[in-house]
Amino acid sequence: LYDRPLYADAAFFTGRLVQLPDGSSHKLTQNEAALAYVHLLGHGYITESGEVTEAFREADKAGELKEFFGNLAPWSDGLYTLVRSIFDPKALKGMVDKAPEAEVKDNRPNENFGKKEFQTLWKSINHKYAYRVNFDSKELIDKAVAHINEQLRVSTLYYTVQTGEQTDGTTKEQIDAGTAFTARQTSTESLKVSDTSSVKYDLLGTIAKKTTLTRRTVAEILRQIKAEKFAMYKANPEEFIAKVSRLILEQKATMIVEHISYNRVEGTFSNDIFTENHSDYRHAYPGKKSITPYVFTDGMAEESTERKFLRGLEQASEVVVYAKLPRGFHIPTPVGNYSPDWAIAFREGSVKHIYFVAETKGSMSSMDLRGIEEAKIRCARKLFDDLLAEENVRYDHVDSFEELMSIVRPA
Repeated sequence: LYDRPLYADAAFFTGRLVQLPDGSSHKLTQNEAALAYVHLLGHGYITESGEVTEAFREADKAGELKEFFGNLAPWSDGLYTLVRSIFDPKALKGMVDKAPEAEVKDNRPNENFGKKEFQTLWKSINHKYAYRVNFDSKELIDKAVAHINEQLRVSTLYYTVQTGEQTDGTTKEQIDAGTAFTARQTSTESLKVSDTSSVKYDLLGTIAKKTTLTRRTVAEILRQIKAEKFAMYKANPEEFIAKVSRLILEQKATMIVEHISYNRVEGTFSNDIFTENHSDYRHAYPGKKSITPYVFTDGMAEESTERKFLRGLEQASEVVVYAKLPRGFHIPTPVGNYSPDWAIAFREGSVKHIYFVAETKGSMSSMDLRGIEEAKIRCARKLFDDLLAEENVRYDHVDSFEELMSIVRPA
């Protein structure tokens, strides 16, 4: 689940192997991958970003998936199997013959996890919380309506018809190479979802769930937006729901932070959240001060923000132990759960904040953070300031290890 791709875009198909009816395989070129993406998008099987839609699942279940056009037609079964693999890990079973088994390494918490410095920090932050927030529903509705009217853009689904001629004396090698047909002309037409899809959508329920608002509030927002904006729902339901939900959350995020309060509730996070299974250790960082033998950063490049921050943690004499916090550890906020990046314990006497929870971002400017992301960070800061300051635990977001040290060093 950790490593499986999430989007059926052109990059997903490029270089992938698909099986032919005769049992042979073919490696997809960049052009063939682009055509596969166009086909899926045109039939409403994926969103513009490559997310697999309910329309695909329904058509797949009913056995009504449309055959790929042109040179891709012989590979339809293999291409659809690749799409299924995005949400079904068993879909590719049997497609790979004699594949080398992935190296499985032990990445369970090591002796650093038991150090008193980390245990003190972990016991301080390992609580579950509930929040309470009050805001004016009418103000939110008005702001959301204005924001949607100004920002909502939904792409129209389309399909491309390519016509051509088969070359004389076609061979299997030409078919495999994609040169058996000579393209003569292409035409692109918009696709009317209402005419091709029987998928039913719970418009109010889905948006209400994504935004944690009542169905009544969502209905009032949709009732007040411009007619031409609401008409976009019919053209592309999946994208309309996703974008309207995001735009509402952006406005909600700007309103909640000043009025939120946190309380501890019963329960803590299990230590098992630090036992994550990974199938690819090629980019793992072997940490010496980490609570696990290997550290997996969000950025794999050596000069990414998290990689440079990680090297700073390893090299600093002030740092005793640290943890890359897993997604299983999270703080609830009105715009979605939030997982900080790092928990760090410093050597006592070397800094003014012994225990630190950090979020690493490439920029410190709030203008460079999306509204929802910034709101989550501000909610986390509110929780730590109100409930954990007396335990000498500090939270902040930083753009580098140097920035972190400028915060924790004694004045």
